Amino acid sequence: MLGFLIYLAHLADASSSFEQACLAFRPETIVPGATRNILDYVRSGTTLTFPDNDATCNRGSQIVSANLCRIALSIETSPESSITFEAWLPETWTGRFLATGNGGIDGCIKYEDLAYTSSNSFAAVGSNNGKNGTGGVPFYNHPETVVDFAWRSLHTSVQAGKAMVEAFYEKPHTNSYYLGCSLGGRQGIDNADKFPEDFDGIVAGAPGVDFNNLVSWRARFFTVTGAINSSDFIPATAWKTWIHDEVLKQCDAVDGAEDGIIEDPALCAFDPSTLRCEGDESTNCLNNKQVEQLRTIFSDYRYPDGELIFPAMQPGSEVGAVDRLYAGAPFAYSVDWFKYVIYNNPAWDAATYDFADARTSESSNPGNIRTYPASLPGFESRGGKILMYHGQQDNQITTYNTNRFYEHIKGSRTYEQIDEWMRYFRISGMNHCNSGPGAWVLGQAGNAASAGVPFEAPGNVLRAMVDWVEKGVAPEYVEGTKFVNDTVSLGVNFKRRHCRYPLRNVYIGGDYGHHASWKCI
Repeated sequence: MLGFLIYLAHLADASSSFEQACLAFRPETIVPGATRNILDYVRSGTTLTFPDNDATCNRGSQIVSANLCRIALSIETSPESSITFEAWLPETWTGRFLATGNGGIDGCIKYEDLAYTSSNSFAAVGSNNGKNGTGGVPFYNHPETVVDFAWRSLHTSVQAGKAMVEAFYEKPHTNSYYLGCSLGGRQGIDNADKFPEDFDGIVAGAPGVDFNNLVSWRARFFTVTGAINSSDFIPATAWKTWIHDEVLKQCDAVDGAEDGIIEDPALCAFDPSTLRCEGDESTNCLNNKQVEQLRTIFSDYRYPDGELIFPAMQPGSEVGAVDRLYAGAPFAYSVDWFKYVIYNNPAWDAATYDFADARTSESSNPGNIRTYPASLPGFESRGGKILMYHGQQDNQITTYNTNRFYEHIKGSRTYEQIDEWMRYFRISGMNHCNSGPGAWVLGQAGNAASAGVPFEAPGNVLRAMVDWVEKGVAPEYVEGTKFVNDTVSLGVNFKRRHCRYPLRNVYIGGDYGHHASWKCI
């Protein structure tokens, strides 16, 4: 008993010492151009609130699961721009450094990812990517803010974070990691291209690479679907019910299992003509123009001369895509990008979007944001690792673009050669970065479901990356978890092993929810 009390006293003394070190720290003296906004010791279990955070970020509070030193700075990036930066430095530190990404065209720090990674003993940093909130107005007449958003904010965060970590812990980090999805996935890939020394391991989900053409692809959907009150508009109820049912009818069993999950949409050539109204039929069917809408949506987006702009949307995504891309309204991120970045003209009308706008977006390449390298020689040669994943029913970025990007990077090399440093996992039944009917919980972010999976490979992609970098153990597959009603407390519904590309999951018999019922071929 006495020994246990002495142990508790030692822990209390250590925490007290850590708290004192935190409050005595002066990060603004370490980072050039920095102004300190917050320096605070935060105890595990505290619920932080962010009263100054832009309401559109929808991140008003965050539970912290580790004792840590929280630092918030404003860092000047040019005479006309700056970033808001946070570092969460845990009391129990493994020596690992990690930077978090952003999403959309957001200027939102992902506090949930800072909490998730710091609770797993990473010294974690994040930033607002040069602006506040989810809209594009801050870009208007501010080209340096666009540069921050495109690449400078993340690299600045890495430089500042690593310098602070070394000063605070009185020793440098051992390994450096990155975690992001969507725009955040793009940020990771772009950083590997521009600054190959920043990270040893990058986890990039649903990467928004070929960004300029992605923006155009999204802008085009409004011109395809028409406005919500137009004569041939297809309502959400149709997409979510009988259109989706027909997609599953044609595509679900291709993998051998009719379980409501399409393992590999690329194997299904969806034919919308089966939904065409016949004779006097008028319900649960489409007219000729509506059939052509579906045919257009599920086809590659090309210029009149056949040049590819962006790959087709994959079948199976329609249940989620109708809420934004097919909603009968311009896609907000694309509208703001064209208004405030491409044209610097708030009066630009999304209804007039056409091929000329796509050409302008790609040729102007604001802030050098394109992100479509054919190789990453600096990152590869120094031994860096990239783990990409993408949901197979992603409702915002077609998974076919990540297939294309992987093949683009691979070039003439063999899959075995590219697997040495880059691996890609297709996650069946996952929507955009999370949710969906499949086994989508991978430890990929600080969502509530991630708390239900241990920090262990193969069920956690971040841990899989750590093992790859630090032990040389490359992931052969990623194991996803599906909780009942996506609620951890209700228990596990099923798990599924997601194959590394170009392998695909095929049902070989037995219980759909059992590992042995599936095989990567």
